[in-house]
Amino acid sequence: MNTDDLILKLSQDSRPMRPERPSARLAMGVACGAAMSAVLVILWLGPRADLAAAVHHASYWLKWGYTLSLSAAALAVTVQLARPDTGRLHGLWLPIIPVILLTCVGLIELLRTPPADWLSMWLGQSWLACPALVLLFSLPIFVGLLWSFRRLAPTRLRAAGAAAGLTAGASAASVYCLHCPEVSALFVLTWYTLGIALATLLGMLLGPRLLRW
Repeated sequence: MNTDDLILKLSQDSRPMRPERPSARLAMGVACGAAMSAVLVILWLGPRADLAAAVHHASYWLKWGYTLSLSAAALAVTVQLARPDTGRLHGLWLPIIPVILLTCVGLIELLRTPPADWLSMWLGQSWLACPALVLLFSLPIFVGLLWSFRRLAPTRLRAAGAAAGLTAGASAASVYCLHCPEVSALFVLTWYTLGIALATLLGMLLGPRLLRW
């Protein structure tokens, strides 16, 4: 059998492969990692004692609205960076919107609060632990995203790592809301965002090493 006949034979036996959908695969990685983080939060820290009552207050949903919208915006950027044919990126400004909106809420909160209470409102009772816990709970989600990237082919590794870290951090903050008793928008804006920023920095540093293919 000559080379041309061999190629023809192989092509006849081949089956078309389903195209990989980065959005579905990355969402699966986030979901699996978030489920693991939720188990850690519930078994280690436990849900907040007044969770059943807290869900009836706007402050609880404000936190979730912030973290979930930031996670969704970051995932949209991550999906673009997961493809090898990334040209001009779109929607890089999307993660900024939740931050701006929560900043506005925080300013309104300050105007309605006596200056003597500003410090306690800003620090709450868990400001030291909050960023570290968000970073810690982001690790399973980041691992889930790394699993997703194994079937993808990013070329901007540092940027893809940062976007994955941002997605993991915001998703971890959403999970942490199950435990966190803080209600101040200023607290969430500062300490949640710090933990998310640390996860983003970690992803940016690890991206070139872990996402290489």
